Amino acid sequence: MNASRRQAMERVLNTESERWSSLSPDQLTIELRESQDYQVKDGDQTYQLEVELLENTDTYVHVMVAVDDSRWPYAFFPMTSSFIRQKEAETARSSQT
Repeated sequence: MNASRRQAMERVLNTESERWSSLSPDQLTIELRESQDYQVKDGDQTYQLEVELLENTDTYVHVMVAVDDSRWPYAFFPMTSSFIRQKEAETARSSQT
């Protein structure tokens, strides 16, 4: 596998993960009612991204970001990352009432 190809995908994955993780748990819940599938162009290459809400608990949301470049092996096994955003204590308490 080409190291520069992998690095380019990691850069796109990191950028998109940072963008999504900057949202509040409430924003993530709203934006990710359904998985978000979209494309990002980086230079001459287009990448497919999928962002999905994996868990929405009383205390946190867990989000997965996946990227592929439509070529083997990533078309079948995308590069992924996930993050957890803690909900504020007040938000968690109010959802229990």
